Amino acid sequence: MKLAVIILAAGQGKRMKSALPKVLQPLAGQPLLGHVLTVADALRPQSIHVVYGHGGDDVRATFAGARVHWALQAEQHGTGHALMQAMPAVGDDQVVLVLYGDVPLVRLDTLRELLAHANAKTLSLLTVILDDPTGYGRIVRAASGAIERIVEQQDASAAELAIREGNSGILAAPAKLLRQWLGQLKNANAQGEYYLTDVIAMAVRDQVQVVPCIAPTEAEVLGVNDKAQLAQLERLYQRRRVNELLVAGATLIDPARLDVRGEVTVGRDVVIEANVLLEGQVFLGDRVRVGPNCVLRDMRVGADTVIHPNCVLERSDIDEACSVGPFARLRPGSVLRRDSHIGNFVELKKTTLGEGSKANHLSYLGDAVIGARVNVGAGTITCNYDGANKWVTTIDDEAFIGSGNMLVAPVRIGRRATTGAGSTITKEVPDGTLAVARGKQIALDGWQRPVKAPKKS
Repeated sequence: MKLAVIILAAGQGKRMKSALPKVLQPLAGQPLLGHVLTVADALRPQSIHVVYGHGGDDVRATFAGARVHWALQAEQHGTGHALMQAMPAVGDDQVVLVLYGDVPLVRLDTLRELLAHANAKTLSLLTVILDDPTGYGRIVRAASGAIERIVEQQDASAAELAIREGNSGILAAPAKLLRQWLGQLKNANAQGEYYLTDVIAMAVRDQVQVVPCIAPTEAEVLGVNDKAQLAQLERLYQRRRVNELLVAGATLIDPARLDVRGEVTVGRDVVIEANVLLEGQVFLGDRVRVGPNCVLRDMRVGADTVIHPNCVLERSDIDEACSVGPFARLRPGSVLRRDSHIGNFVELKKTTLGEGSKANHLSYLGDAVIGARVNVGAGTITCNYDGANKWVTTIDDEAFIGSGNMLVAPVRIGRRATTGAGSTITKEVPDGTLAVARGKQIALDGWQRPVKAPKKS
């Protein structure tokens, strides 16, 4: 099948009460339109077309790298009118799948099922059974069960309003026939708009088979018109992602307090505590435990590693059997080798911590290469920035860094070398030596501590 996907994304979204175009509103950290483009691309169509309008420059700039054809709907006159803007770039030999930039949760399997019934002589329509169909176009069927037409809420009779089968708006139709039907649309309705839904009655009139496909869940076809609906879809999305992790074998202490904003892969017996945020590409190896209130963004965490509470870890790599936190931060480019530890209020940036090495308290280690079995004392800082350039600190295997050290890069601490507490190290420390660099302590007899002036009454 030659497939063209057209995504209608021109709406302003006034009810959002936001300067951001509706299709750029974030769901799980990604614009609504991004979710739709992802599922569209997974269908491997010949082309993807996006009809844009309000906030068009921002929409196009956000997806500047996407392989899509853009079609401008300068004035909004309904869904049928929107689709007309993209049809000139679609060939007659293609099947057109119509999606919506504000309907982000439709599943790939559902769309594949819909497309399985669409061909050069058949139109397939995604419908949904609703407990409350208010606001949806109703599916009007004949006594035989065949679809006759769709009636919009504003134009429906009392009997039609009682119908619980609603129109999702998503359909697949042969481009040649769809083009003909769009050219015949009229705007003689309560809204004065060209409804795409009217093509269903035209297909029936032309004896083109209309095959209904009922969505498995209501969530798949829910659209977003205001912030309340956006929040509702966020929870539905997160519930879907949480269920995927549970099926994969992860133990989630409180599934309602885990947010996933990317792709997460878990090994066996992974445990994730409450209030955890996983973003980007995250891999958690066997028996990893993530404590509460942690953020992991684009992280690989090896087996048997423990992430203690309140850590923020980003674009870094942690090997097996490590311990991180609590209250630790890994900035991009950091690497923890096997059995290494970073503790409370320790920050690493573009730093490698070697196998079995430890920095357990109150330290900043930036642009550093730290060997195996090194102990970094509390309050240590690698002074890596001179105001213009970043410099590297190298600490070789089995070195011991005393508490309260300032290591002024570029500098090297040799193998099995030791630096005394309170030292400011500005020169290389040779292998196996002790370096002490601190001011001389003096005591002044007769020194008087300053005294506060008495308060006036």
